[in-house]
Amino acid sequence: MVAEGISPSAIAAFESTFESLVSGNSGMISESTISPVVELVDATSITSEPDTTLLSKTVVLKLNGGLGTGMGLDKAKSLLKVKGDDTFLDLTAKQVIKMRQDYGFNVKFMLMNSFSTSEDTLAFFQEKFPDLAKEEGLEMLQNKVPKLDATTLEPATCESDPSNEWCPPGHGDLYAALVGSGSLDSLLAAGYKYMFVSNSDNLGATLDLKILTHFAGVDAPFMMECCERTENDKKGGHLAVRKEDGQLILRESAMCADEDEPAFQDITKHRFFNTNNLWVRLDKLKEIVEKFGGFIPLPMIKNKKTVDPKDDSSTKVVQLETAMGAAIECFEGATAIVVPRTRFAPVKKCNDLFLLRSDAYMITPDHRPVLNPACGGSAPIINLDSKKYKLVGPLEEAIVDGIPSLVNCERLTVKGLVRMSSKTSFVGSVSIVNSSSEAKLVPAGELKNVDLDLTDAPGLGPLKADVVISGPISGQKPGTSGLRKKTKVFMVEHYLNNFVQATFDALVATGTDLSEGSLVIGGDGRYFNDVAIQTIIKMGVANGVKRFWIGQDGLLSTPAVSAIIRERGPAWQKAFGAFILTASHNPGGPDEDFGIKYNVENGGPAVEKLTDAIYENTTTIKNYKICSNFPTVDIATVGSTMVTSDDGSAEVNVDVISATETHVNLLKTVFDFPAIKSLLDREDFSMIYDTMHGVNGPYAKSVFVDELGQPESSCMNAIPKDDFNGCHADPNLTYAKELVKIMGLDRNGDTIDVGGAKIPSIGAAADGDGDRNMILGTQFFVTPSDSLAIIAEYAQVIPFFRAQGGLKGVARSMPTSGAVDLVAKRLKFDLFETPTGWKFFGNLMDSKELYDGTDYTPFICGEESFGTGSNHVREKDGIWAVLAWMSILASKNTDSTKPLVTIEDVVREHWAKYGRNYYCRWDFEGMESKGANAMMDKMRAETAINTGRTVGSYTISTADDFTYVDPVDGSVTKKQGIRFLMSDGSRIIFRLSGTAGSGATVRMYIEQYQPDPTKLDLKVASALEELVIVALQLCDIKTFCGTETPTVIT
Repeated sequence: MVAEGISPSAIAAFESTFESLVSGNSGMISESTISPVVELVDATSITSEPDTTLLSKTVVLKLNGGLGTGMGLDKAKSLLKVKGDDTFLDLTAKQVIKMRQDYGFNVKFMLMNSFSTSEDTLAFFQEKFPDLAKEEGLEMLQNKVPKLDATTLEPATCESDPSNEWCPPGHGDLYAALVGSGSLDSLLAAGYKYMFVSNSDNLGATLDLKILTHFAGVDAPFMMECCERTENDKKGGHLAVRKEDGQLILRESAMCADEDEPAFQDITKHRFFNTNNLWVRLDKLKEIVEKFGGFIPLPMIKNKKTVDPKDDSSTKVVQLETAMGAAIECFEGATAIVVPRTRFAPVKKCNDLFLLRSDAYMITPDHRPVLNPACGGSAPIINLDSKKYKLVGPLEEAIVDGIPSLVNCERLTVKGLVRMSSKTSFVGSVSIVNSSSEAKLVPAGELKNVDLDLTDAPGLGPLKADVVISGPISGQKPGTSGLRKKTKVFMVEHYLNNFVQATFDALVATGTDLSEGSLVIGGDGRYFNDVAIQTIIKMGVANGVKRFWIGQDGLLSTPAVSAIIRERGPAWQKAFGAFILTASHNPGGPDEDFGIKYNVENGGPAVEKLTDAIYENTTTIKNYKICSNFPTVDIATVGSTMVTSDDGSAEVNVDVISATETHVNLLKTVFDFPAIKSLLDREDFSMIYDTMHGVNGPYAKSVFVDELGQPESSCMNAIPKDDFNGCHADPNLTYAKELVKIMGLDRNGDTIDVGGAKIPSIGAAADGDGDRNMILGTQFFVTPSDSLAIIAEYAQVIPFFRAQGGLKGVARSMPTSGAVDLVAKRLKFDLFETPTGWKFFGNLMDSKELYDGTDYTPFICGEESFGTGSNHVREKDGIWAVLAWMSILASKNTDSTKPLVTIEDVVREHWAKYGRNYYCRWDFEGMESKGANAMMDKMRAETAINTGRTVGSYTISTADDFTYVDPVDGSVTKKQGIRFLMSDGSRIIFRLSGTAGSGATVRMYIEQYQPDPTKLDLKVASALEELVIVALQLCDIKTFCGTETPTVIT
């Protein structure tokens, strides 16, 4: 506990309870030692005038340490929705705000979070109630104590999740936490005297000024709010008087021996129970803590659990807890008060949650839940099957279509699995039984005083979800481009299913309603796509998805997916996200690579918070849901398929859509197609677009053949194949060798003799999923970095930018050359250097729309890895880049009688104006991961030593590991690449790529800026020769990876 940084007061409190345990103290309170509490002051009878001056001395604290594991939750219970879209915390925050408005005073508000709830809770407040989140002292952390092995009483271990080895010490830890955190002293120093404490799941417990005034008036050190016990409360703890000294004490059920059980449950004898709404004099608390040496000695509560709360077969443990109400016996002169039931509305079981969410409860103007007057003063008695509906998950499934009306219901009993909806009204006493294994639909309409047996009723048929037992499979952490592995890995049983289920679970946990809108599915057509699509559809149905948009033949380019999410309608069908089945530029086929990524509702890749949640889910998954009997969908034909449940209660629509329509229509609004067509129709102009048998073939034909009237021969390798025709669909000088040869170049970008063959004016290539591009002129290679800079320089010729007042912002990934920086500086664009990964660009694009920040759009961004795009979508867009270059050429060639201005002319003109950034990238593919990581670690460890060092003719002004602080959301991304920044502006950068399906790819980037107009036409290899030698010396890749010869040079 000391090693974990736990405070001395908390350690002392644990020692006290542990000593009580090992001494043989049972913690029992015998009936013979206590007498009943006869009478208490009734809060409704208080006549004293409320004293508002007390508010400046009062703090309101909510206990918010519970995960709700008993209800199957793994995050703060208070984040559970309880009424409409409002969670416990929503209503609590609104209560605080309303209280301050009503009283005209900022009553201090605090939370006691646990180590399990702190992060989620603070994130909630920062997002939804930022003003409260900024208040000093909002959070006080509950302590943690070790779980004890039930056999040995040694600290328990849990290898699968070490965090399970700790538990909160019960809400009795309030006092130790106040002391250990320094909060008690801080509050006293600030003049606070009174504290009102209640549970976060008790929304009826608000600061009552009349009760506060009464508490101050009786001058008690401690006051407990109690309610009168009913039959429903007889198993809960009660207030009593200790005969020995007449002190009020609290007896919980765990403190009652079996022989005393009848007396314990006698509600006519022991009339009052603790609501856990407590009033504490802080100065008196300080006195007691000092008296006992830094803590309050509370009675021990011994709870028997398992070390993994979700695994009943894990090690049996003892959790030592204390109850904060038990402190009533430590305060001499403590008292209690009877309050109305309206101040006690906790949610402990699914019965409570079901009732609170129904129309039997209303929310008052001050945001308290109260019984609907139409209920006649008595809440319906709810008895949901305790085995089927112990956990929230099954309850959510049962009420996915809404909650029936309970306002006229007296009692509802459910045995078995059911599905309910808001179309049903229960009246009087209703009993429902279903003895089958499948959840059956409760009929719509009024059900009055009936006993209903649904056992033989029709079920969901093809929409019935099966639960398949699975388990964690290692290595499913998605990178910036999703999860990529060898195809045969994905084909292993449960592998794909686990990842998809983990994604659905993460989406639901972060607030996505899978039943609203559409899920897009498509990919680059690689091997296993067809099988994966059918699997995802069946799993989507099982998880509540009602509509799917599938690209025809399963094909959708990555930028097209982004366009569909953002542009396709109607609004009520708008996509909430997409699964993209691609490994991008990696080879395809049964022995090559496969991949899957998820894009969110803005059309961009999943944010890190979501991918982290997905990965976390893959490490704990136990099963997945799939509709095994859902029919196989014909994805070869555009059209709609509707599948209906046998009971007629549900339907699912699968729309097979044109793969190209939405994206091409968007591109037609971005560019001036007539101007581009005029360029293409010139006799001295020709084009060739190599889509490398990837997904962009149909898009190329749609744009260049159907829209712009070019011959089909202008589209090369345009038929998608599941193995990319045995080639590597990566648009660079090495792998696009067929195109490169046609354009009169070799793999180094040097010219070759073509023997008089006519060379096209522009050549372009796309990768497997259509988001990358390579641009070539006649015997001329345009580097991706130069391409980005030149498109930014000429953005005004593109209608999308011109119509919006011109380009505002540009961004490049850190390894990309600084060519675009020079353009941004001269043309006064906002400029950003980000880590590699399109999601960082997406954040900048959405700064205004999603974060209410600065508007940087219109926006252009790019990466040296042949990715370029703009804010028309939230992915890089290969065909967009090709059309951008054609737009530039069209603007330079408006007069067809004049000689053609070529791509080379445009680039050389740019160099003359801005200087040239000589640049290359060496890729060492398939390196052994251990050696590659060791190399990076060595350079990372030597950054301080290398800073200021002279190597060859270069001086390293800075050596570091690139860290990015996002200017939009403030997030910090570390370890993004080792940089050696030279004093003359040259750069050497090393990164490990996360896009390879196996092994590691070491990427070495070399850049040297040359402003001298007489040195703009050097061979790249010659210009960078010495810098390459320096780079190899700095990394020592030969020692770590066994080679200095790259697989690819770009």
